[in-house]
Amino acid sequence: MDRSSERASAYDGCAGQYANARPSYPERAVRWLVGDEPVRVLELGAGPGQMTEALLRAGHDVVALDRSAEMLRQLAEHLEVPVARGVAERLPFHAGAFDVVVAAQSFHWFDPLRCLPEIARVLRTDGHLSLVWNTRDESVPWVRRLTSIIDAEPEDLDEIADSLPLSGLFDLPATTSYGFWQQLDLDALLDLVASRSSIAARPPSERDAILRQVRGLYDSHASGHNGLRMRYATRCYRAVVHKDALNSPDAPGREFHVDLG
Repeated sequence: MDRSSERASAYDGCAGQYANARPSYPERAVRWLVGDEPVRVLELGAGPGQMTEALLRAGHDVVALDRSAEMLRQLAEHLEVPVARGVAERLPFHAGAFDVVVAAQSFHWFDPLRCLPEIARVLRTDGHLSLVWNTRDESVPWVRRLTSIIDAEPEDLDEIADSLPLSGLFDLPATTSYGFWQQLDLDALLDLVASRSSIAARPPSERDAILRQVRGLYDSHASGHNGLRMRYATRCYRAVVHKDALNSPDAPGREFHVDLG
């Protein structure tokens, strides 16, 4: 099973917890990633729709793609947006169909050697790829303790973003970061942890043991009814496509089409 399949399988069982507990993205980050004018956006690894909703609020025309049918079901329950089930490495869209492709909290699951040519293919000339992650601020003591119980954030994000220019298909990405806080009660913290694929994929006995430790952490650090506050850094990357670097920029080697209305 490849990493993307592993992600979809793990997330199928925790889509509700993901939808309930994962934070959205700051409005100013969305503007930086996509721009102020409405454009056509493909969102990769959309999950239950945190970024999708932010993009729609900003006025963009969005198509949401995810490998997980359960994640897309969760998304469709509260958002009216075209969805497609598929993978970043084999996109079911015609060449030049989108102005911007966004991957929120997901690009580290993709195979860059296979997905970047596909992303470049479906982007229009002068379009761009935007990557974003909400990462925990581990300068906060209780957050460092949480990481020791669960798992670290994705490996170095700058190194991941370096795959874009190394492919020859994208410029060196521009980058910026925004901070925000998330208020967490016990149930929200437990859902946040349970929604992580590395936790969801574990045997039930291991998951239960981890969640007991997280409950103990909450009990020892929460401030009465105020609970805990998680500080995030929203790490943003944006790179313009080089359409002329594709072998056949105007005609993909195979034709896919999904009728999205």
